[in-house]
Amino acid sequence: MASVFLFVFSLLSHFVLLLSAQDEMGDTQRCAPFRCGHLGEIHFPFTNNTNPECGVLLDCREQNPTIVLEGRPYEVRGISQKSPDNTIIIHISDSHLSKYLESNTCESLTNLTFRSSPSFISFEIATPNQTFFKCHRPPDIPPPTNFKTKSCKDDYNIYYSNSSDSFPTSLPGCSIIQLPKNMSLDHPPSPGDDDLFRLLTPEFDLRVRVFWECYKCHERGVPCKPGHDGKLSCDEGGISKKMKLAIALATLSAGVGVVLVMVVIYCCFRGKFLSNKIIYSWKKESLSHQTVHAFLKNHGPLTIRRYSYSEIKKMTNFFRDKLGEGGYGGVYKGQLADGCLVAVKVLKESRGNGEEFINEVASISRTSHVNIVSLMGFCFEGSKRALIYEFMSNGSLEKFIYKESPLKADRLLEWETLCKIALGIAQGLEYLHKGCNTRILHFDIKPHNILLDENFCPKISDFGLAKICPREKSIISMLGARGTVGYIAPEVFCRNFGGVSHKSDVYSYGMMVFEMVGGRRNKDVEIDHTSEIFFPHWIYKRLTQDEDLGLHGLMNEEDHESARKMIIVSLWCIQTDPSSRPSMSRVVNMLEGSLESLQVPPKPYLSSPSRSPEDYSTIISSLQYDSVMP
Repeated sequence: MASVFLFVFSLLSHFVLLLSAQDEMGDTQRCAPFRCGHLGEIHFPFTNNTNPECGVLLDCREQNPTIVLEGRPYEVRGISQKSPDNTIIIHISDSHLSKYLESNTCESLTNLTFRSSPSFISFEIATPNQTFFKCHRPPDIPPPTNFKTKSCKDDYNIYYSNSSDSFPTSLPGCSIIQLPKNMSLDHPPSPGDDDLFRLLTPEFDLRVRVFWECYKCHERGVPCKPGHDGKLSCDEGGISKKMKLAIALATLSAGVGVVLVMVVIYCCFRGKFLSNKIIYSWKKESLSHQTVHAFLKNHGPLTIRRYSYSEIKKMTNFFRDKLGEGGYGGVYKGQLADGCLVAVKVLKESRGNGEEFINEVASISRTSHVNIVSLMGFCFEGSKRALIYEFMSNGSLEKFIYKESPLKADRLLEWETLCKIALGIAQGLEYLHKGCNTRILHFDIKPHNILLDENFCPKISDFGLAKICPREKSIISMLGARGTVGYIAPEVFCRNFGGVSHKSDVYSYGMMVFEMVGGRRNKDVEIDHTSEIFFPHWIYKRLTQDEDLGLHGLMNEEDHESARKMIIVSLWCIQTDPSSRPSMSRVVNMLEGSLESLQVPPKPYLSSPSRSPEDYSTIISSLQYDSVMP
């Protein structure tokens, strides 16, 4: 009885002391996380207040968040997850530079500089630079013969080369200008190409580095300030003796409680209060729990919130409003305490020791893009696992593209909307492949995993099969195939076709766009209601023979142009040889460009394996899942 009393007293005192410590630490909440438009929840080293100790100021009042550097606003397109070397990559767009590049004026050719502000943060352009030489008079030493000259006003010339061969480090009497290089060019400019401004881009990555000393200060809830010697250190004045004492006593109290709990557990085992069934269940779950616990420990604190299972039940009103069901589990509509609507995916017992859960949390927590669904939280409590996403009012794309019944004809989308959706998905995949500090391969691109908001803006979801790899790594290793039948690239299930890479996602994207174009599953096209034919082969024949496409809803010339553009892009994407497929950056350029600039590719000579509509969207049950822990 005395032990029970001591245990209860320990817990109560622990609770009281923690409340006391929390009151003392109230001021540290001035740097609390905040939501910023399509970027989702933002953390240190960014802030939406004027306190310089909290980091770089983000302006979230407009539709497109902006960041002001050197007095110049930049639109923020995305923010990546913090990397192991304590850096963050932000994808920004310079509207000022864009205006000059579009008008082909030399005023755009000035160096971009970013001084450190606040003092514990440094900035560096992460996108490769294009180098120019600005000369007010002919160089003392003539430039190499492969250099070109651009005459500008104010009596100066720009010397440059689109070739890296024999590139000098300087030209005497000339100043050096370096600007972000347009990396989306599918092929290097030819030697005769004199379009100087095509070599540059107004969109580039900026590397934001937080000095390690200050990051540790922020984690402790104290400000970081430079001392008299210029070195950065934590300002301990923010922690009072009372608070230190409270934390120390709380820690001691918690330790006593843990010891008592261990004593109680020991007594239970000794007195045989635990049955053999409970022990067996605990052993069965331990390996999976160890795997997930190890990930959460090695990658914490994550930028997303962790919820308890009781909070999950409360936000979903005890799972009352079910949105859908899949092999992974059910999805329920929920609402956070601030009124924000969410979709809660409650996972069934996962295979592969929890890798699917880790995949989802590890990959999507590294992303921040308008075409990637935002992960707002997760739950890992015993055998209970759940993922909390932003709510998408229009559900998944598959509900709007299949003409399976005349009753669903009113749900089909206009061609202009279809083309915008295809472009948005391509931009999301481009971000996953090259916009993050680590490359993310999705491996399950299909209409079911594309969600639409109230404006039909597409967002890629379901990263359960994703794989994370370094950006510079082109070919990855896998123990087995992964994906959904009908969208899997040939090289994923047979290595004779080539190595598995980001081009595998390109193939899945192409097959999905074909279904958007045809309004039906690729293997379900019934030309005369008695025979079945592979849709890409059928549409390729009509396209090359200039026949009527026979597609639903083509009302005008703009619709025909959109349809042909999507068909040609899809044909390129499903080429059997991975090296023949375009990158997603090239796909974006093709969709944004003119139809006249596109060439029809060779006919793809592979078709998907025959299957019935019922098992079309079934994940291959015999797949081997390899670890994708980063």
